[in-house]
Amino acid sequence: MWDVVLIFSKRFPDCWTFLNAQKIVLNRLGHFLRSGCFGSQQISYPALLVFLETVPHNVVRAEQFFLDLFHNLWAGRKPSVSSIEDRIAFFRAFKECFLWAIQNASRFSDEVSSVHCCQSALVENILVKLLWEDFLLVFSPKVQSGTLTGISTESPEDQSLDVRKKIMERPPLRYPESYPQDLGKCIVEILSGIFQIEHDLLSSFSVAFCESFRGICQHSENGGQVESVERLIQFLLLLEHQAVRKSEYWPLDYIVGPTLAESFSSIESLDSPDGIRFLSAAISIFGPNKMVKVLLVPDKGSSSLLPFEEQSRKLELEHFMYIFEKRLVPWCLRGSGSCSAARLDLLLALLDDECLSEQWSLTLSHTIKLRSDGPEHAAVLCPLLQKARDKITNRQLAESKLHINSYVERWRHDLLDSLAVAVASSCPPNRIQEADFLRFALGGSSKDDQISLLSRDSCVLVFKALLEKLVYFILGSSFKWVRDAGSTLASGIGDLMIGGDRHNDQIDMANSALEVLLGSFYCLMTLNEDELVSNILAAVFILQWESRMGESLYDESDDKSLNLKARFEVGKSLHSFLRKINGHFCQDLGIHCRKKSSTVLVQSIRFAILEEHDLDANKVTSLCCWWILEVIEFFCLGQYEEQILLEQLLKKSDQWPVWISVDFDSRFGENVLTGSNISGGYKFASLVDKLISKRGVDRVFCRNISHVSSLSEETLEEVTHRAWLAAEMLCTWEWPGGSAITTFLPLLSAYAKSEAQPPKEGLLDSVFDILLDAALVQGGSRAHSFPNFYGTTADEVKNIKEPFVRALLSLVMTLFNDDVWKYDKARTLFQVLINKLLIGDTVSINGLQILPLIMRILIQPLCGSHKNFTDLESLALEDDEVQETIIGWLQRILSFPPLFTWQRDNDMEEWFQLVASCYPIGATDRSNVPKPERKISLREKTLLLDFFRKQRVGIDLSNASNHLQMLLSKLIVFSVGYCADDFNGEDWDFVLSMTRYWIQSAVVMMEDVVENINDLITDDSCSDKLDHSIIKKLEQIVLIKDHNRLDTAKSALLAYSSFSCFQLEKVADDQDPSRTEKQESIKNRITEGILRIFLCAGLAEAIASIHSPEAASVVASSLLDNLYFWETVARGVNESSPLARERAVRSVELWGMSKGSISSLYAILFSPKPAPSLQFAAYRMLSSEPVSHLAIGEETMHILDGEQDSSNIDFLSEQNVHMKEEISSMIEKSRQMFEMDLLAEERVHILLAWSLLLSHIWSLPTSPARERLVQYIHNSVDPVIIDCLFQHILDVAMPSNQKKKDAEFPAVVYEAATEAITSGRLLSSVESLWPIEPLTMASLAGAIFGMMLHLLPAYVREWFGYLRDRSTIEYFTKTWCSPPLISNELTQIKKASFIDENFSIRMSKAANEVVATYTKEETGFDLVIRFPASYPLQQVDVDCPRSKGISEDKQRKWLLSMMSFVRNQNGALAEAIRIWKRNIDKKFEGVEECPICYSIIHTENHSLPSKACKVCKHKFHSKCIFKWFNTSQKSNCPLCQSTFL
Repeated sequence: MWDVVLIFSKRFPDCWTFLNAQKIVLNRLGHFLRSGCFGSQQISYPALLVFLETVPHNVVRAEQFFLDLFHNLWAGRKPSVSSIEDRIAFFRAFKECFLWAIQNASRFSDEVSSVHCCQSALVENILVKLLWEDFLLVFSPKVQSGTLTGISTESPEDQSLDVRKKIMERPPLRYPESYPQDLGKCIVEILSGIFQIEHDLLSSFSVAFCESFRGICQHSENGGQVESVERLIQFLLLLEHQAVRKSEYWPLDYIVGPTLAESFSSIESLDSPDGIRFLSAAISIFGPNKMVKVLLVPDKGSSSLLPFEEQSRKLELEHFMYIFEKRLVPWCLRGSGSCSAARLDLLLALLDDECLSEQWSLTLSHTIKLRSDGPEHAAVLCPLLQKARDKITNRQLAESKLHINSYVERWRHDLLDSLAVAVASSCPPNRIQEADFLRFALGGSSKDDQISLLSRDSCVLVFKALLEKLVYFILGSSFKWVRDAGSTLASGIGDLMIGGDRHNDQIDMANSALEVLLGSFYCLMTLNEDELVSNILAAVFILQWESRMGESLYDESDDKSLNLKARFEVGKSLHSFLRKINGHFCQDLGIHCRKKSSTVLVQSIRFAILEEHDLDANKVTSLCCWWILEVIEFFCLGQYEEQILLEQLLKKSDQWPVWISVDFDSRFGENVLTGSNISGGYKFASLVDKLISKRGVDRVFCRNISHVSSLSEETLEEVTHRAWLAAEMLCTWEWPGGSAITTFLPLLSAYAKSEAQPPKEGLLDSVFDILLDAALVQGGSRAHSFPNFYGTTADEVKNIKEPFVRALLSLVMTLFNDDVWKYDKARTLFQVLINKLLIGDTVSINGLQILPLIMRILIQPLCGSHKNFTDLESLALEDDEVQETIIGWLQRILSFPPLFTWQRDNDMEEWFQLVASCYPIGATDRSNVPKPERKISLREKTLLLDFFRKQRVGIDLSNASNHLQMLLSKLIVFSVGYCADDFNGEDWDFVLSMTRYWIQSAVVMMEDVVENINDLITDDSCSDKLDHSIIKKLEQIVLIKDHNRLDTAKSALLAYSSFSCFQLEKVADDQDPSRTEKQESIKNRITEGILRIFLCAGLAEAIASIHSPEAASVVASSLLDNLYFWETVARGVNESSPLARERAVRSVELWGMSKGSISSLYAILFSPKPAPSLQFAAYRMLSSEPVSHLAIGEETMHILDGEQDSSNIDFLSEQNVHMKEEISSMIEKSRQMFEMDLLAEERVHILLAWSLLLSHIWSLPTSPARERLVQYIHNSVDPVIIDCLFQHILDVAMPSNQKKKDAEFPAVVYEAATEAITSGRLLSSVESLWPIEPLTMASLAGAIFGMMLHLLPAYVREWFGYLRDRSTIEYFTKTWCSPPLISNELTQIKKASFIDENFSIRMSKAANEVVATYTKEETGFDLVIRFPASYPLQQVDVDCPRSKGISEDKQRKWLLSMMSFVRNQNGALAEAIRIWKRNIDKKFEGVEECPICYSIIHTENHSLPSKACKVCKHKFHSKCIFKWFNTSQKSNCPLCQSTFL
């Protein structure tokens, strides 16, 4: 189209005269342009310029034509929808057409005035009012973000009414981000073109620009927004890019210069922030020298400033500096306010590179002068330096490092240096502005910020002053270790010239110093001052550590803590700072710097460990562990430096180490942990223990030393060990937060098992050698043997007082138990010990005392296997040399006189203990009978038996000491264990007589304890529960001072257990009957004695509980102190016969103590500090005959049994149930179980109580007593217990991240429930309860739930009916419980005896249904009972499909009656059928039904109607009529309404 138009116009120029050009061509062109060229912008816009060339001058009026053309073109630009290419084409066409119009205006008019008028009109109406006003409108943050509302932000004074109206009427537009830039670029290019055509035409735009600037300044004074001036500043930037950089001078001479020259005075006087910002931007673009020339051409009458003339460059600079100093600097630094920041930007913009140093000097001089005038001027320094740094940073991005260093050097000044040093050295309080000033002057806030405005020497002086302040603050700490660390730092500084003793002054000073330091830390790193850097780093760490310790140790509610809180806040911010500078920080530090810092910090940690005695030791060591890890992380490069640091930490002091010498691993001393040692030594061990858990055994105990080989010149690594440290830990034994057994040895064993490398073996061997040598020198006299025959345990090792022996045994025991050391090592150690036993030809007494203890551990691995000893053949000694050595020891003790003649001052007992240690007695678990742990040769057995029989001659226990009796009892135990097969009758008589004597002695001892406790508690003077002297007396009563008697009794129990087992296995065909009878009598007495010992323990606790729970806990704790003895007693109780139990219980009842035998058993079962073996033994006695019938109820529960008449049965209600107080209180506590932890001991007690109660109900025959107890539970006990049972079951069946429907139940849970249903036994579930774990608790809960389903179906069904979420419980019951229950119900119905000529039963196990047929004369009916799949949670379905001769009303009554019996029946369904049948029988016999319940037999207590109305003669059930009275609130007969008498 354009080609046709343009070619036609050029070919036929006169064609325009033959038509109305305005109407036919120009109006349509205008519509075309307003419509955006209908999408043909990129074709149509370039054609416009060619089109203008073809338009004849005589067919249009030039001014109006161009105005219409540009308005239509502008209206069709559509910026919100146009593409980038369309927009570029538009602005290019607009610019070219506009400049063409200006250039060719003379074509349309011959008069000069008309041409100029046309050109001015275009500039005024198009460039100014169209383009410029649109630019002012759109170039703002709001528009650049996307949306333009069309409303200008300029004041009404700066816009004509027409312009404002056009803008107000302009619809909202959405502009792309590049539109303002394209528009501004178009304006600048048009201005540049106009300047080349005619300079004067720029005057209109200059006036408009000046008015815009003046309006913005006035608008700013009236509270306008900052974004207004941003439009003009952005235009300046466009001028710079499009014109100034092309060396065009018109922007300054015709646009910016006149505007600022006219407005500068008002900017200066009004202090307009927008004006100042615009001025700063202009100076930055055009240069300070040029702008000063433009701005400050003096008035003719002015004498204060010399006039500008064409002078040399030197005179220009002098003039410039004169104006800068006299007028600009004072104005820019004048006071503070909203414009101060803008004036500082202006001042920095005025700094010229040519005279920068002189200008900066003038600026600093003036600023410091202002600062000296008053503190309110000090704030000028901070923003000035901050903006100077920003200026340097921006310059840094554009220039090379060499040039920027030269540039930065020109900013440094002596005045700034001296001021910084003075401020840093000033005494408190330091103002915030001064801290900011130092930060901005120093720089170094980040790793990329390497610019400092101070000289290096000044920086060093400033940082030294800051360090002095930090050290001064550290010296004021409340912690001694912090003050000591401060003294270490102060020793390298000299005298501290710092004042300010007030607490607040010190805090303000420290905060100020830290603020400066943290804001300029990387400046410090560039100084290469190792000592200064290391000391400052150490001070920072110490302050942070002090803060963390304060927060950890002090309670905020404490007054002292509140006073210290402000101090601790000082170091709180340092944690994040230290985290930030970590990473590769240590790599930037020199080795001397890192070494110096770490040395100070390690010494500080040692101060905290060794000198702080009044603080929580565990918290202190935990903190110190984290601190040493931080030091390693920050300052150690590689393991070598880490080991050097650990050497510093672990070096010797007066308090550490306590037991082992650091310098020589073979040396040790007799140190006693007293005073500071007990604090420092224990805390150091605690620190090492925590370090091991964090870093590993290898990093703490193994030292890698690198050195260069002289032969190969290769770097070799030599591994050495800190064996002394491991030995020290073992000797210390216990420390805050851990111990050798619980924390250290498990870590050491795990390390040793990780890989079998010689270095690890070397560490363990060295530790063993150190401890063995020390024990041989120091420990023999205090060592003792173990009474336990089951092998060495941690508890027994713990009781050894000698630290070296205890440490040695714990090490050997752990390494062999964990299979770190095996047979080969045992063989080696055995040889070492044999060699140590002899010193020349003399036996080492200490070695002889220690050897039995170690042999107890070594004998098992020497037998080849010390864990699985089921086959004695595999337990024979694998080394003939070891066996020969043991035989030699046997022969030696055989040469001794009888044991009862031994004296304590010879070595006979030590040799006996050594032999005894070679014959261990063990068991696979505590319930099994003791048996030998190894196989011995015939020669050994013969020698051992000879030594045993030697003791039978002339023995007199009455004159023997308790200690010798203990040795004899031990001999009997291992002799019976290893030689029982060769015992004759006399040997067994001797064993039994000794055993009976010792057990009876233990009985007397325990009875004395019980009687003393009973006398103490029952004394009227001891009734005060708050009397703490009672507790002290109790502690003395239960304290067993002579452990020999207890050890002897323990051995007697083991010997008796072995005898009982041997008697069961041996076929006694040739046994003498009289001897057998005698032995049985002794056995019964022994068993009764064991039971009495057991009951005495419970009696003591039960009687003590009368006073208080605390008193009961004292007694219970005394049992735990001798747990192995009581476990042996419990084993004897479990093996006792019912007859022996009955005798023991009866004897206790006849004793007449405050509590009886049942109470004693409950005291053990529900002990506040329970022992599992004793608990199970007590449960077993309570749940089995003959004790079980006495365990639950009082005697009143048994007054009714068998058949009762109906009048008596009415009184069988739950109110007549009287359970023992101990179990009833536990049952009542069931409702509180939700408040208890799932594994709480009280929960265990409640479950055990329910187990006993349900087992008792199971054991009762079907009787009124059983029904009464069941009814009591149903009506009076909260069923929340069932919710708690499923708490345990679901706890192990359903992890927290699964849904209930996905629960999978462990086999042990549902198997326990099934066993309880089928066998009615809970004993196995109770036995497996210990140790208490979630799974064992769930197993017992499942068993109890199964028993409840069997015994209390209605009780469970009622609870189930109130549940909202039943799916999981129903699934568990239906899957695992219902099948055995239904099977059992069908079996019981089949075995029932209620079938007669009138009543018959048919069953279908496949359909789970029962059909009962009742026929009587001419009548009969069938009753069908169907079991649901989830029985008994769902009620059975009862139906009557067939009847004959019975009315519907009677049929419905009988059906409801059967349903009522089934619903209320808490026993077997067979019982419900039996009662229902009896009810129908009574009906046919003529007995009238109760008018209230419509049943003859009561559905709950099974009584007959017995309460008759005296008027109407109708009989009612007692329970029904009394319930009627209660609910109706009257005593009238329900039928005749007469008074019921």
